[in-house]
Amino acid sequence: MTKPQTSNMPMSDQMAAMIRHLRQEVPSCLAAGVVDMATGMLLSFETTESHPSEVLDLLAGATLDLFQGRTVTMIEDVFKERRGIASAEHYFQEILVNSTNLTHLFIRNNRHEDVVAVVVCPKSVNIGMLFASARRVVRDHGGA
Repeated sequence: MTKPQTSNMPMSDQMAAMIRHLRQEVPSCLAAGVVDMATGMLLSFETTESHPSEVLDLLAGATLDLFQGRTVTMIEDVFKERRGIASAEHYFQEILVNSTNLTHLFIRNNRHEDVVAVVVCPKSVNIGMLFASARRVVRDHGGA
């Protein structure tokens, strides 16, 4: 895949392009979305099924809790203190969650640290391919 030229695009178009590429490039991708950690809102998403808006709103809130919940930030602060890191950068960059039938990958975008990409696949997905594909797409769109 050719690296997308998205730097001159409005942020909403950049996020829509990243979601489109995640859906195309990640094997067995059922859904992809982008969460704004500053507001806790789901900025954009694509899915193979319709989901109630309450579920999508909860996904955004759950993503915020996973990356920036009170206990998570305390853990990050302890790790940074023990390692002598004075940076305000977030310590956790990727989180993988397996539910009964699905695998959910959450990846923080390093260029826009308040942006987290979410990819949902069947639990049978090859985890290595999921990580490699999702990381490549997020990186190509200005991330990690």
